[in-house]
Amino acid sequence: MPEVTATARPAAQPGNLVDPYRAYNFKLLINNVTEGHFTEVGGLGIKVETIAYREAGNNSVVRAIPGRVTYQPVTLRFGLTSSAELWEWLMTAVEGRVSRRNVSIVMLDSSGSAEALRWNLVNAWPQEWYGSPLDAMSRELAVETLVLAHDGLQRETSGVGAAA
Repeated sequence: MPEVTATARPAAQPGNLVDPYRAYNFKLLINNVTEGHFTEVGGLGIKVETIAYREAGNNSVVRAIPGRVTYQPVTLRFGLTSSAELWEWLMTAVEGRVSRRNVSIVMLDSSGSAEALRWNLVNAWPQEWYGSPLDAMSRELAVETLVLAHDGLQRETSGVGAAA
């Protein structure tokens, strides 16, 4: 019997089933930070402002052209541990010595072991920190919040790129 080889079908074709990635299958990589149990990442976003433009002689049409690009701050939530690495990074900004780092948010495949895609925050630095609410009657984990400002957002797919 002849050997049959399966050919990969492109994912974005009619009839191909493409499962979306699960929101809980991610990891966060920050250069020079080895500890951190991140439970949530929020705020990934890019905004391109519009500029209203009227062509000379055609006052009935207002065209929208792209303007300034802004990158939304990214919010990290993580379990409180005895590690002081993230706190020390924040303190450099508090003292006016901003330490910019490359941060990667890595989306994992359905098995949770292989990288499917990543977003890279370029030159990120901590701009806000919120401590965990403390409640003697609660059984919840203590979760801190760190908000990062950054200069840009890049997206890579299929495990391309080195760890930050």
